[in-house]
Amino acid sequence: MPQYQEKTIVTRVEHLSEENVRLTLKAPQIASACKPGQFVMIRAALGKDPLLRRPFSIHQADSSGHIQLYFKIVGRGTDLLAHLKVGEEVSVLGPLGKAFTIDKDRPVCLVGGGLGIAPMLYLAKEISRSKTGSTNGDLVILGGRTKGEVEPVMADFDEIGIRTLATTDDGSYGTKGFVTELLKSSDLPANTQVYACGPEPMMGAVSLWCEEQKLACQVSVESVMACGMGACLGCSRPVGDGKYVHVCLDGPVFDARELKWNS
Repeated sequence: MPQYQEKTIVTRVEHLSEENVRLTLKAPQIASACKPGQFVMIRAALGKDPLLRRPFSIHQADSSGHIQLYFKIVGRGTDLLAHLKVGEEVSVLGPLGKAFTIDKDRPVCLVGGGLGIAPMLYLAKEISRSKTGSTNGDLVILGGRTKGEVEPVMADFDEIGIRTLATTDDGSYGTKGFVTELLKSSDLPANTQVYACGPEPMMGAVSLWCEEQKLACQVSVESVMACGMGACLGCSRPVGDGKYVHVCLDGPVFDARELKWNS
C-alpha cells in the first residue's frame, strides 16, 4: 500500500459546533491512494510542541485531490489544527492502516458513535458508488452526546441517499438513547454487513449483538498512536489468549470477532 508524506494546503476550516471541526486539505497523493477506514498522521505545528503527530480517520476524499478530517477539540494538538487558516501548510503522513472491506452485493448497516462518525461518511459514499442495485435495505445510524455532535453532518449523509437515523444521549436531536438501541430495533436482513466505529463500550455492544444475530461485523478501532507505523508499539490491543495486535498495522479495521471486548 503506498504511503506519502505530503505538505498539504488547508483549503477550508469548518467549525461545525463549539467543539467539532472539519478540516479540508489539498493532499493529491494521499487522496488518490486512500480507502475508507484508513487514517493519516498529522503534525499539528511546525515546531516541536506538540512533538508527536496525531492520528485522524479520513472523513472524506475526492478525485480533485482533497481529504477531509472531522475531529473534536480535546487538547493542544487539535486546538492548533482547529485554528489553522486557509493557505497554511500541514505535514500529513498517509494513508495508513487497513481499510474496510466492501461487499457491494450485501445490505449494509453503518453505526457511528461520537467521533466514530468520521470514517462512516467516506465509507457510505464508497458503498453507494460501488452498488449497482438499490440501497433501500441499507441503513446508517449516527449517535452522539448532544445535537452538536450529530446534526452538522446529517445533511452529508442524506445526500448519499442511504436511510440515516440519529440518536443523542440527551435527546436534543433524533431519538433519545444510544446507537445500540436503534440497531437492535432495526429489522436488518439476515445477510447484512455491519460496520461500526465509536467508543469501546459501544463497539463491544454492537459486536456482541451482531454475534448473537449471526451478522458479520467490521469495526474501526480508535487508539492513541505515536507513530502510526508499528515502530513504537504504543497501540497494542488484546485479542485474547494473551495475544495482541497493533491497531496501526493490523487495523484500525478488524473483524469484530478477532478482538477481545471488555464485558
